[in-house]
Amino acid sequence: MRDRTDAAPAAPVSTAPAPRPTQAPAPAPPESEPPLQPHPQPRPLGEHRRWPRSFADRLTAPLPGVRAFARLAREGAFRPGPEGLRGIPDLPYEPGPLPAAPPGTVSVTWAGHASWVLRTGGLTVLTDPVWSRRILGTPARVTPVGVRWEDLPPVDAVVISHNHYDHLDAPTLKRLPRHTALFVPAGLAGWFRRRGFTRVTDLDWWESAELDGVRFDFVPAHHWSKRSLIDTCRSLWGGWILTDTRSPTPRKVYFAGDTGYGHWFGEIGRRHPGIDLALLPVGAYAPRWWLGDVHADPEEAVRACLDLGALRMAPMHWATFVLSAEPVMEPLHRTRAAWSRAGLPREHLWDLPIGASRTLLGPGPCPDPDPGPDRGPAAS
Repeated sequence: MRDRTDAAPAAPVSTAPAPRPTQAPAPAPPESEPPLQPHPQPRPLGEHRRWPRSFADRLTAPLPGVRAFARLAREGAFRPGPEGLRGIPDLPYEPGPLPAAPPGTVSVTWAGHASWVLRTGGLTVLTDPVWSRRILGTPARVTPVGVRWEDLPPVDAVVISHNHYDHLDAPTLKRLPRHTALFVPAGLAGWFRRRGFTRVTDLDWWESAELDGVRFDFVPAHHWSKRSLIDTCRSLWGGWILTDTRSPTPRKVYFAGDTGYGHWFGEIGRRHPGIDLALLPVGAYAPRWWLGDVHADPEEAVRACLDLGALRMAPMHWATFVLSAEPVMEPLHRTRAAWSRAGLPREHLWDLPIGASRTLLGPGPCPDPDPGPDRGPAAS
């Protein structure tokens, strides 16, 4: 598991890998697929639960050993070279007002990295909110936050994918009222309760909870967890599917959090068919020998979207913090190229600038706005 965002500097320089085919599905897990079971009943909100001491048995790749760290130290570079950083002024940043979110619609606004403002079912939900300028062990963000904190509507709920510092930011969370509903991975509720939050629900994979008609399903990811020297894999990691259950045409939004590519995407799509929009990470992937197990590259992200059966994809986890060795504009260029090679409709790739928004309409058919020509310096 090679995410170094809160355990070590992010990755040395390496040539980007050749694009992989986007149509091939991930290999199935070794065991035969069980028949699809009905979704279990939602768990009670704020339930206090006991969990195993470790979730290391959920890892889909081994943690790095001494040889991997020695190689990382030997190769020595953890950021892009000067040429790769030259694209920082071109990173897409176009903040605008938050759109209206009438009943039956879902609006998404990218605040940067893995932070989104989702408005669905009358709720305003933040994903992995990081409004800080700097996180532990990482250079300051290279683009501002896409939505000023004071411009946010009241926040009804927050979902957290895992406990790495670039996804669980204590200074940002301090800004929230302590009665905010929090949905977090198994084993992480105590961290929030110790900080005074009173409505914390922690879930295992394939469990759900509901808040005012919006269902929050916690699903697997190919990742890991660590926040200190002594808590490796002590809490779970994963993604979230949000569904407005009261809408005549419920829209499903999948937030992947942090993840590598693998068999879980196909299983998520099998258990949760009809995903309208997948928010998928496309950055912090180089070099592959160090990050390949835990961070999807752009070609893998498009392949994951296909495995999920999602209609649309919005790239994230790039253009905010320089966490690894790929050139800063490369994730966008490679994502667009992989999407095109897969023969997918251009208007279904929601490659938003930081601060921009899109809305899923409903009920009835959900047309996508014409993206028009790729804008300005962000074009590949």
